[in-house]
Amino acid sequence: MKRVYAVGTADTKGEELAFLADAIAATGAAVSRVDVGTRDATVPVDIPAKEIASHHPEGANAVLGGNDRGTSVAAMGIAFSRFVQSRNDIAGTIGIGGGGGTSIITSGMRALPLGLPKIMVSTLASGDTAPYVDVSDIIMMPSVTDMAGLNRLSRVVLHNAAQAISGMAARPAPPPDGKPSIGLTMFGVTTPCVTAIADQLRDTYDGMVFHATGTGGRSMEKLADSGLLSGIIDITTTEVCDLLLGGVLPATEDRFGAIARTRLPYVGSVGALDMVNFWAPSTIPERYRGRLFYEHNPNVTLMRTTADECRMIGEWIGIRLALCKGPVHVLIPEKGVSALDIEGGAFFDPLADAVLFDAIERTIKPNATRRVTRLPLHINDPEFAEAATSAFLDIARQ
Repeated sequence: MKRVYAVGTADTKGEELAFLADAIAATGAAVSRVDVGTRDATVPVDIPAKEIASHHPEGANAVLGGNDRGTSVAAMGIAFSRFVQSRNDIAGTIGIGGGGGTSIITSGMRALPLGLPKIMVSTLASGDTAPYVDVSDIIMMPSVTDMAGLNRLSRVVLHNAAQAISGMAARPAPPPDGKPSIGLTMFGVTTPCVTAIADQLRDTYDGMVFHATGTGGRSMEKLADSGLLSGIIDITTTEVCDLLLGGVLPATEDRFGAIARTRLPYVGSVGALDMVNFWAPSTIPERYRGRLFYEHNPNVTLMRTTADECRMIGEWIGIRLALCKGPVHVLIPEKGVSALDIEGGAFFDPLADAVLFDAIERTIKPNATRRVTRLPLHINDPEFAEAATSAFLDIARQ
């Protein structure tokens, strides 16, 4: 039977864990009390810490056998992540914790499938939650007070959290409509292109559009690795610029890795490779002073990539796509790669673009399964969107 896993460090948060689990049970949901503490539990639990710790690659002693708390917490996070992946009875997870507990529990939550309910009640939930959430769908709920025994406010917060996870677990989302899903990447400066592609494929595919802000590309590739996508139309590869040049919306070194691993049908392009993202002008590194900038808004400043930088960016992309054994088709819009890179636009630079295009075509090493097609179009021209749609349908059929 599917059940809600209520997770906490029962050595330090036992009272709160017991209250939370009882509140979930009061809704009629089946619940398991899971201990991820590194010392003896202070309340009864259904799944003890020793069982969780036994899932560590080096055994339970790697988690519970030492005296250093930081080492034990990190090891328990690894063990809990492996534990949840071994279960098939999880209807939803809810965790409570401070610094250590939040780190342990969200490590496991991030390993669970997207869409499975996940709530983390944490003392850290009102700060920078990126290290805990990453590209998952964890809901971070502030505990407001510290977890040092129950009080009138913490009882309300935990009661509300129990109601939320119970409702999610009892009424899961309906299954998808059966259309295969594809991932698309978009930025404001490539919106006309990507919107047109999604519209053209709407009757056949469930299009998932990801904002190319670093986490967007990583989210898309996580879905690909999870087997939840049938193909990718990666029009906007701008995250590579920020990775290589120190921008604030970077990809990781594994960008395009999921394409190689899964061999999914892939249509790519060079959307927004003319820019690096920074926050307000005062945040721009000193080494870039004097460059060509465009103020997107008061909080976001764009920097035009030079010809030398475009060569590096193009080679980085081409080398990685050359590792792909599945069908790859890269489309190059010779008249500009973004809404700013157009004749009369702030970032129009045909020379830099030409260097970028040559670098990609040279390093991708075209063959029977990897193609590069140049088109005398701008990336936001309707005809370019039509070409990208046709290219994807062609390799998807193959």
